[in-house]
Amino acid sequence: MMRKPPRIELHTAPHAVDGQGVAVIMRNVVYSLLPLLAYVVWLFGLSALMLILVVLLSTLATERFFNWMGKQGSTLDDWSAVITGLLLALTLPPGFPLWMGAVAAIISIALGKVLFGGLGYNLLNPALVGRAFVQAAFPVAITTWTPPFIATRFAEFIPSTLTPPFMQPLDSGPWLTASGMDAISSATPLGLHKFESVSTPLESLFMGTTAGSAGETSALLILLCGAYLALRKMLNWRIPMYVFIGVIVTSALLHWLDDTNPDPLFMLFSGGLMLGAVFMATDMVGSPITPRGVMIYGLLIGFLTVIIRVYGSLSEGVMYAILLGNAATPLIEMATQPRAFGERKAAAKGKTDD
Repeated sequence: MMRKPPRIELHTAPHAVDGQGVAVIMRNVVYSLLPLLAYVVWLFGLSALMLILVVLLSTLATERFFNWMGKQGSTLDDWSAVITGLLLALTLPPGFPLWMGAVAAIISIALGKVLFGGLGYNLLNPALVGRAFVQAAFPVAITTWTPPFIATRFAEFIPSTLTPPFMQPLDSGPWLTASGMDAISSATPLGLHKFESVSTPLESLFMGTTAGSAGETSALLILLCGAYLALRKMLNWRIPMYVFIGVIVTSALLHWLDDTNPDPLFMLFSGGLMLGAVFMATDMVGSPITPRGVMIYGLLIGFLTVIIRVYGSLSEGVMYAILLGNAATPLIEMATQPRAFGERKAAAKGKTDD
């Protein structure tokens, strides 16, 4: 009996396989977000929990709907829609009306992902596309903040959470009595500094115990969760590092020119910078892969964040800075592509031909 010859498989490079497919990486990103989500629920209670669940379920349902429309198998098992839903929920105010959160989720998948051709083809971060849409569509609701640690947060919803579509927020006497009217109109640290020249203690910013979006939480916790992904080589730590450098250098210069401008530490730990730099700017699809490109991309986001915060009409600028960085990524990659081995520069080649 003749033995079969050994099987030889021929493949193009790269040849190394480490088992870290898309689903594995995405699933680990979800794991890294779980401590942040738990902390958000602890800070803001039932409203934050319901917002996370509604936004997540809406992104999953929208993704599955487009799978059905395109007559293709389910893509929910790659976990990308889960990440989009969780990150989107973290960019919204904890008392954001649930129906508006569902709209943001639908837009994130439909316009931020499916319109570009699905996972791997989206130029912009899908979660930020949905957030940008509701920023324009619902400017009052998206800038209505709630402080953390309201006494009744686990017993009652924030009044605006259950607002019916196209209606004013529901009145909730017991909630208002327990928490006070200021709880609904509380300003973020960035808003207080920009419009009222009021500073917020650094420790409050570092621990995230301030009013703001759900993801404007503990900088320490976000950095630890990001470190988990970086140590597992599932996150390019250079991107947030360059974002932070861009923020520090730009804000230090502006603070030196005018000491009424926020200092670098305030810029670093306030708003959604930490969440955006660690979990959104590092999106593998929307960020460059060349070393010089990563540096330019990160510095650009940090620079734009500070410029928008200081000179823009809005107090926050991370979302627009990252979207602009995403849009610039193809140009950045084209300009920073390394020269192939043995290839001569065009000018040198022209002189040689002469």
